[in-house]
Amino acid sequence: MAKNLKPQTVDSLINQALAIEDADARDAGALGFMARAMVQATLPHRKVEGNEFVRRNGAFTLSLMAPAKIGLPYGSVPRLLLAWVTTEAVKTQSKDLELGGSMAAFMAELGMTSTGGTNGTITRLKNQTRRLFNSTVSATYQDGDRTADIGYRLADKTVLWWHAKEPEQTGLWQSSITLSDAFFREVVDRPIPVDMRAIKALKQSAMALDIYMTLTYRMSYLKKPTLIQWPSLAFQLGSDYSRVRDFKAAFIQELNKVMLVYSGVRVEVMEEGLHIKPSLTHIPMKGRL
Repeated sequence: MAKNLKPQTVDSLINQALAIEDADARDAGALGFMARAMVQATLPHRKVEGNEFVRRNGAFTLSLMAPAKIGLPYGSVPRLLLAWVTTEAVKTQSKDLELGGSMAAFMAELGMTSTGGTNGTITRLKNQTRRLFNSTVSATYQDGDRTADIGYRLADKTVLWWHAKEPEQTGLWQSSITLSDAFFREVVDRPIPVDMRAIKALKQSAMALDIYMTLTYRMSYLKKPTLIQWPSLAFQLGSDYSRVRDFKAAFIQELNKVMLVYSGVRVEVMEEGLHIKPSLTHIPMKGRL
């Protein structure tokens, strides 16, 4: 199902898929986690005007707010950051996280290569880190007459001693993030297991990352085949798109990439929506660590 993809993209994803099949994520040291709320309703794919973004998924609504002078996070970089933060918080059971000895070292952990310039990865990482960790989340679960509202800032403190012109340079002080108590609890209580090799393989596409994490999450509880209508998928994964048909075309393109990496997932694209069948989660369900 890899039609319409560039040959080099297919080759790269197949190589990653072979590595994933060759060794379990735990054995390969690639076991990662993602915050559940950020999978149930996802971040923007592209830059959003204003300082509030809303995503809906059934009874769950996620509102993301950011200071107007900083702006909302968007694209693949915040997703890589969230996967790293969640993984580190689960492994260390600490809300105080150190970001490596240098900017280049931290970027390598995210699977990014450091490039300079206005549109380079260094600028993007610094910009999206500030956007993400200055954001505030409001989550609402509403089912009939029952309503639950939760609100929290993602981080209490962010200290970045990064040298953009010399990313390899080690700072005198350690760059770090201190997660808020509420987000830390959200992160460590019931995180979604992911394979960090898959995350890094799909890192060029925010939508591919969302599809991968959504599918492995759904397979953890799916009991029977289910058809998800295109409008419902668009609410959860693609409210950047004004027309459902545009979302559908983009979704199918990115699903092709995901299925190369997550070969065991059983899904079928239909006219009405995506037909998903019970499949193995990408990380075998056998305990947290």
